[in-house]
Amino acid sequence: MNVLNITKPTVHFADNELLNPTNPISVNLIGAGGTGSKVLTALAEMNHSLIELRHTGLQVRLWDDDIITSANLGRQRFAESETGLYKSVALINRVNRFMGTNWKAETVKFEKDRFERFPENAKASITITCVDSVKARFDVSEILKGKSEYRNYSNEPKYWIDMGNSKHTGQVLLSTVGDIRQPKSEKYETIANLPFVTEEFGELLKQSEEQDDTPSCSLAEALEKQDLYINSVLAQMGSSLLWNLFRNGLAENRGFFLNLKNFHSQPIKL
Repeated sequence: MNVLNITKPTVHFADNELLNPTNPISVNLIGAGGTGSKVLTALAEMNHSLIELRHTGLQVRLWDDDIITSANLGRQRFAESETGLYKSVALINRVNRFMGTNWKAETVKFEKDRFERFPENAKASITITCVDSVKARFDVSEILKGKSEYRNYSNEPKYWIDMGNSKHTGQVLLSTVGDIRQPKSEKYETIANLPFVTEEFGELLKQSEEQDDTPSCSLAEALEKQDLYINSVLAQMGSSLLWNLFRNGLAENRGFFLNLKNFHSQPIKL
């Protein structure tokens, strides 16, 4: 008698605190440039939609110590009248006025201070990194690994979504901060731990560190490093990954690789 060997689909069930919270879900968005400025808009849309669906919504804190220059206009969400302002302040003020939110801006880097202490306002259930520095990713990784300092807080770190790109390509990766308790399931094979991007692709990140990351002095120079719409597409698809986690309560893919030059995207399976 032949017995069919049926493989169960592999999924990750979202932490229940995200789906049925008593307070808004805290989010740290790190980086307010080409990708981060557009992710913030997507989070504002997501927050309003969640509230309409009787969810408590999001409470976002945007981290970036950069000042807006003329090179940022056009490819990033800034106006000429905003040059000279902090990116994080300009963006958060605009979103708060438009959406009626009370989100916060930080004009410093998301990193340990000189006493090796974690940022005072670093507690958040979800961390989203939109940075172009390899060091920044490893710094965030070290901070999130210290999640034991946040115990007994409702905003204990749960998830990390990293978005990164080169000129025509990019990737988004969802990670868990430690294990997320999974329900018993006869239908699915559940995964409690999704490794950090710094663990899974650490060597690739270090190799990419050799690339030129000096600031661009003009939009034309910036477009030589990153195509005009790579950040927008990455932000929209990456935000959709988070949205689906809220709406469906589970993830079958933990991210994707994107090549905008040939319009190809490849999901990253669990």
